[in-house]
Amino acid sequence: MSMEHFVVSARKYRPQTFKDVVGQSAITNTLLNAIENNHLAQALLFTGPRGVGKTTCARILAKMINSEGNENSEEDYAFNIFELDAASNNSVDDIRNLTDQVRIPPQVGKYKVYIIDEVHMLSQAAFNAFLKTLEEPPKHCIFILATTEKHKIIPTILSRCQIFDFKRITVKDAKEYLKYIAEEQGVNAEDDALHIIAQKADGAMRDALSIFDRVVSFSGKDLTRQAVTENLNVLDYETYFESTDLILDNKIPELLLQFNKTLAKGFDGHHYIAGLASHFRDLLVCKNPATIELLEVGEDTKKKYENQATKSSQQFLIQAINLANDCDLKYKSSKNQRLLVELTLMQLASITFDGEKKNSRRYIIPPSYFRKKGITPIPVKKPVEASSKNETQKVNPELKQFVEPPKPKIVLEKGIASAKKRTSGLSLKSIRAKKEHEIKQLDVVVDEENLPKEPFTQEELTNHWNLFVNEIEAKGQFNLASILSIDKPKLAEDGVTVKLTFPNATNKVEVERQSYDLMSYLRKSLNNYDINLDITVDEVMEKKYAYTPIEKYEKLKEKNPNIELLRKAFDLDV
Repeated sequence: MSMEHFVVSARKYRPQTFKDVVGQSAITNTLLNAIENNHLAQALLFTGPRGVGKTTCARILAKMINSEGNENSEEDYAFNIFELDAASNNSVDDIRNLTDQVRIPPQVGKYKVYIIDEVHMLSQAAFNAFLKTLEEPPKHCIFILATTEKHKIIPTILSRCQIFDFKRITVKDAKEYLKYIAEEQGVNAEDDALHIIAQKADGAMRDALSIFDRVVSFSGKDLTRQAVTENLNVLDYETYFESTDLILDNKIPELLLQFNKTLAKGFDGHHYIAGLASHFRDLLVCKNPATIELLEVGEDTKKKYENQATKSSQQFLIQAINLANDCDLKYKSSKNQRLLVELTLMQLASITFDGEKKNSRRYIIPPSYFRKKGITPIPVKKPVEASSKNETQKVNPELKQFVEPPKPKIVLEKGIASAKKRTSGLSLKSIRAKKEHEIKQLDVVVDEENLPKEPFTQEELTNHWNLFVNEIEAKGQFNLASILSIDKPKLAEDGVTVKLTFPNATNKVEVERQSYDLMSYLRKSLNNYDINLDITVDEVMEKKYAYTPIEKYEKLKEKNPNIELLRKAFDLDV
């Protein structure tokens, strides 16, 4: 069976006129105008990346110069066009041979055109031998130099040439041209499939056509996105859409399994993380209608990007790009590359993990398992003796064995105030008087059976609790006020127990030590003398409620007011 000779698409569809050249309209229009207006320089330099049409344009131009600007001339001027590959003919002798030929005028037509490809490969000596001829060529001679590496050409050569910078071909232009070629070859190609080929070509039309040929050989006349991704070993968009969904949902185990699956398919971790960073960038440009045109994808995929962009915040995407980019930079120098990518994925999935560490449901072992068992206090009933407004208060006879009868008969608050005025605050007499008054207040209570026990709501409890906190704050008891603000009081099902949770035992002890005023206030305000406190300690809360420096200072000041004097004297900061 005889095989027909196959010509690769890059050669078969090489443009024959400037109109066929893809994505370089600015340059082709300039060259056409220069020929029409007889304004063409004698030395031209075409620079730009590979496969964008430099040599093609040089050949079309060479043909046009000799055919009086007529692109479709049938006359063959091949004798007047000389192509030199500087990659293999880069010595001084090669250039000298060329400059000797330049002097001879053409046999047919007006001009001799010299196309020197890969001109940056010339040796330093060859460049120098070429300088004079390039600056003052004979009038029948035109030089077209082509290079991918303009920076390697010496400035003395650059200054003698008219420079044309060829740009990378956009994904859109490459895709359109591939579509045209697919139609020419009778290939039924999916839009996304051509898009992936155009992206993989990275701005080079020749690469795009080579990839196209390869994929057509693999999958025949039907070109699907799946066939292209399999053949080119590129990660499909779907992989990154799925990864981002898992990251946004904080699903770390599933994310690590997906990464493992990607590695199992033969992809490299560096390729994956770099693609993920690009995916985040594409999502970011979708956030703003002004930048959406920077998204170079097919229409179907564009909708997917826009949909996922609405789920992710700009702050998340910027942070995610930074993390992925950081991983990309560290990848080559890392000793454990897989772990580096996995760690980055875990960090990415933790960006939107809003404080859920405080939520005990997320823990495998609940914090209550580690909570220290506190000692349950045994409630002590206070013995009381009936009293009326007119009767003098009497000490309960059962407590006489523990309490000394008061020598100064201080009963009323006014009595304490006047005693304070008369005696020093630190004298033994005043301390004893205050203690005795407190004991009396504890013991002399109305008969328990006749005390009011009116029901109250959670809202009423919260309101009176807040009023008490404001009251003690106004008196300067900042420490107790801040402790009582840590947790909102919760009314238990029995309707009288007030439940509180504190981060540590210190808070609990402090509230219990000063609970008398609190309980008196609540019982009177809510008209229910059955109210009692139930305090638990939950150490998991400790991180959440750390003391601020100001609160610590206020606590110290409560213990010793002189510390304020010290702070003012030395002008200290808290």
